[in-house]
Amino acid sequence: MMSKAELARRANLSVLTIDRVEKGFGCRMDTKRKILEALGLKLADRVRVFGNEE
Repeated sequence: MMSKAELARRANLSVLTIDRVEKGFGCRMDTKRKILEALGLKLADRVRVFGNEE
């Protein structure tokens, strides 16, 4: 478990961006990559984390 603030810090994103992604708003692939890396995951885990939105 990680707070939004910690995830934002690790991903070098704003807490607002993390909040919007959690609420299901779209985001760029670069943002997804940063979040995945901050969580210690690989790009291949994208669908498991973000769903099949492409």
